[in-house]
Amino acid sequence: MSGESDRFSLTAEQYLAKYHVLTYLQDAVAQLLEHKEENPRVIPARFLSDYFRSVMQGNHTLFREYSYIRKTPHNIASFIRVFWKCFRHIGRNGDLLSAKEYHSLICLLCPDFPFEPVQKTARIILMEDAMDCLMSFPDFLYAFQTQFFYEEFIDKLHSTYQALVSGTYRPGQIVVVPSTLTRPTQHKSQLPSHAAPEAAQANSGDGVDVHSFLEAILQIIHTSSGSFSCPPVEIIKDLLGSVERVTFYGFLIGLAKHAGVNDSIATLPDKSAIMEETDQELSSPAPRPKSGRPKSGISNAAKKAL
Repeated sequence: MSGESDRFSLTAEQYLAKYHVLTYLQDAVAQLLEHKEENPRVIPARFLSDYFRSVMQGNHTLFREYSYIRKTPHNIASFIRVFWKCFRHIGRNGDLLSAKEYHSLICLLCPDFPFEPVQKTARIILMEDAMDCLMSFPDFLYAFQTQFFYEEFIDKLHSTYQALVSGTYRPGQIVVVPSTLTRPTQHKSQLPSHAAPEAAQANSGDGVDVHSFLEAILQIIHTSSGSFSCPPVEIIKDLLGSVERVTFYGFLIGLAKHAGVNDSIATLPDKSAIMEETDQELSSPAPRPKSGRPKSGISNAAKKAL
C-alpha cells in the first residue's frame, strides 16, 4: 500500500476513501471485539498495532472469508501474493493441475472461495470449457492475478464484447452485467506476439474491430470512476496498437502475459523470478490478530510459507 505522495495531494476524505482506511478500521474493531470475548485480557492497542502491521505486510487475508478479500484492491493483491508464496513449490516441481485442484489449494487459504473465478481463470488459459485439462503453476498464477484483480472490469468487458459481436453495442451505453455470464463464441485473437504468441496466428475474420473494442474499453474505464480496478490505458493501447481485430479471450491472454500488468498490480515478481527464494517475508512472518487465524486445523505448508 503506497501513498506517500498522496498524503499531501489528497484531502483527508479522499485519502481515507482511496486507501479504504475506514474499511480496515471497522474490520479491526470487529476482530478486536471478537477476540476479546475469547481473551478478555487482550491489550487493544497491541492488537490494533498487530492488525495494521499485518495489513501493511500483506498477511492479513490468510484464512479470512472471501467477502473480506474482495473488499479492497490491496486485499486482492495480498491474497494473490499469499497464494504464490504458499504454493510456488508446485511450479518448481513442474506439476500440472486441473482447475478443480487449483481451487482446492485456494480453499486451504480461504475456505469459502468460490469456484467461478478459478473456472474463469482456466478459460483464459485454455480458451474452452475443458476443466479437466491441466495447467502449469506459472500460467495459472498470472492468469488468476489478471482475472481476480480486474474481475469487475472483465465482467463488464465480457458483456460489452457480446454486444459488439451481435451488433447491438452503442457508444456510451450503460453496460449491464448479467448474474450468469456466457462465454463468447470467438476465442482466437490477433495481438502482439510478445503478449500472446498463440493468439497472433488467429484468422483475420475472428473477433471484432479493434477500434470499436478500444472505444468500449475506454468507456468502461471512464464510467468506473475508480469504483473498481482497471488495467492501465497505456498497456491496453500497447496490446491493441498493431492489430485490426481482437477477441475477448485473446485480449485477456495478452493482459495476463503483459509484463506491464504485473508491474501495475505490483504483487508478483517477474515470471523469470517466480521460483526464487528471495522473499524475506518467508522467514519473518508478520504478527496477526489471533481472531484472523483459523480455529481449526490448517495446512502446515501454508503456515510455513508465511
